[in-house]
Amino acid sequence: MATMNMIQAINSALDVKLTDDPDTLIFGEDVGYFGGVFRVTDGLAKKHGLKRCFDTPISEGGIIATAIGMGAYGLRPIPEIQFADYILPAFDQLVSEAARLRYRSGGDFWAPITVRSPYGGGIFGGQTHSQSPEAIFAHITGLKTVIPSTPYDAKGLLIAAIEDDDPVIFLEPKRLYNGPFDGRPGQALKTWEGHPAADVPEGHYTVPLGKAAVVRDGQEATVLAYGTMVHVALAGIAESGVDAELIDLRSIVPLDIETITASVAKTGRCVILHEASRFGGFGGELAALLQERCFWALKSPIERVAGWDTPYPHAFEWDYFPGPGRLAKALARVMENA
Repeated sequence: MATMNMIQAINSALDVKLTDDPDTLIFGEDVGYFGGVFRVTDGLAKKHGLKRCFDTPISEGGIIATAIGMGAYGLRPIPEIQFADYILPAFDQLVSEAARLRYRSGGDFWAPITVRSPYGGGIFGGQTHSQSPEAIFAHITGLKTVIPSTPYDAKGLLIAAIEDDDPVIFLEPKRLYNGPFDGRPGQALKTWEGHPAADVPEGHYTVPLGKAAVVRDGQEATVLAYGTMVHVALAGIAESGVDAELIDLRSIVPLDIETITASVAKTGRCVILHEASRFGGFGGELAALLQERCFWALKSPIERVAGWDTPYPHAFEWDYFPGPGRLAKALARVMENA
């Protein structure tokens, strides 16, 4: 067992798979010699060679197209898109090719690719380096979408994703790379040192895709979150004084609907928290699923706390970022019918 931040945990997962499976390889912009813009792939090219971890041209469509071809012929590529904001030039490859290949070929070919990408805000990256596009991928049948919130989960989920035979979008909350963050403006960067989830096994282990984690038990309300928002939720629950149960979805496709509905059926109230814009966000799908399954158990309308329906602002990042105060107010609203 070692103490790792999320960067180190993801690097360890990649190292484990490169070591264990000769068909695994990593490529993307600056991932080889430089070790990635956030240093996530640092040292892997030197250890495993430039045929296993190498740089590519600035061509997201080409990166994903190459990965699909490799996957169809037996390799397990792990392409990196430098920022999730840059993935749109590769969207047609993901939607029309990777997500459909197994179905279209009747199971003769598949695309066991894991697309890694940093996502989300909190680092003053502005509108082209801070977006949260998870709902776009969740809408595409055939893609899995995974979002860790801790170093332990990041490593276990990434290994599980690489070993999965379907294409996986693995979104890494960049604000959590070096430490947890509760969404308060001006908060100094924390480290994962001393956090239980920073105790990460150095070898192989997996965290199953499609299994949520109950981070905090509670009786009065349920909060659903993932990625950075799990830590924001903990702070918001503490600020509210509500005995809320917090569920970290960990993957939005596949979705652990059983754990979610069991919690909401117990508490009768639900607040959904995500960083992406509210309109058309994944929170709307969660609300619809819960309305279908838990309608008679609900004691108040389901609340959504999310980013505003604007481009991600640079100068007003903390006005956009859904912090603990906004969650606390939403919890107060759902408790009005207590």
